[in-house]
Amino acid sequence: MEEEKSGVPQWPRVSKFILSACAATVAEMVTFPLDLTKTRLQIQGEAALRQHGSQTAYRGMLGTALGIVREEGPLKLWQGATPAVYRHIVYSGVRMVAYEQLRDVLGRSKDDRFPLWKAAIGGMLAGAVGQFMASPTDLVKVQMQMEGRRRLEGKPPRFHGVYHAFLKIVSEGGIRALWAGWVPNVQRAALVNLGDLTTYDTVKHFLLRNTSLQDTSLCHGLASTCSGLVAATMGTPADVIKTRIMNQPRGPNGRGILYKSSIDCLIQSVKGEGFISLYKGFLPTWMRMAPWSMTFWLSFEQIRKTMGISSF
Repeated sequence: MEEEKSGVPQWPRVSKFILSACAATVAEMVTFPLDLTKTRLQIQGEAALRQHGSQTAYRGMLGTALGIVREEGPLKLWQGATPAVYRHIVYSGVRMVAYEQLRDVLGRSKDDRFPLWKAAIGGMLAGAVGQFMASPTDLVKVQMQMEGRRRLEGKPPRFHGVYHAFLKIVSEGGIRALWAGWVPNVQRAALVNLGDLTTYDTVKHFLLRNTSLQDTSLCHGLASTCSGLVAATMGTPADVIKTRIMNQPRGPNGRGILYKSSIDCLIQSVKGEGFISLYKGFLPTWMRMAPWSMTFWLSFEQIRKTMGISSF
């Protein structure tokens, strides 16, 4: 254990990484069906696919979820959960540790406030670093989430498991292929964490300073509710672009067939489907982020308290 500072035990970053990963795993498993539904909705009606002769029956959020249960089985709502958990072990662990480290480096003001602009910079940098490191697991998660639909369309499965997915992606496009779509992925993570980490940290400490609320689950719940809404609003457009780039078919050289870049995907999506297409899957995204954020932050704060670590 590191030296104590101001009477508060300073835990090693590895310990904080593990605790963050545990809280994220709980939140991910609870809300994963909404993530799968969101991913299917984001691919639905893709203009670039229509140009290649692919037709898709349109469904809403509930129809998509019920369709997965009816056509593929209820357990398929958790298809791709394994790489999703792997992703959050890396992503959430890195982003939480990085944010706390940046908060310590950037420093609080004399009255113990962490200015909003510093929180915004810290949240975006932490999210970007965490997502870049976790991008390969996110790529596998997205592609495995679409396997059920491929079978319904009569297409052969691309993968037979997480390990096989990693091997096949590398064999077809090299190590670089594991970072396909990393640019919109990192952009999304920066925006989501600007909404999530920054909002939670700012709202929580605002409530503690300006209301009678104590550092308890009620305060954590209110702050996490705000962070989930802001994160969903800011991150959905980049999430749509990321999902489409990651799921697009690839040529012999490992390059995407439908889109040249995230900007190209953005332009094609808006031209072919309108600006509103960037918010496809917003409802399940928000419905997932709200309970995900609440589950994560409540679990995270409680685990820290149980382990004797200071509140976030």
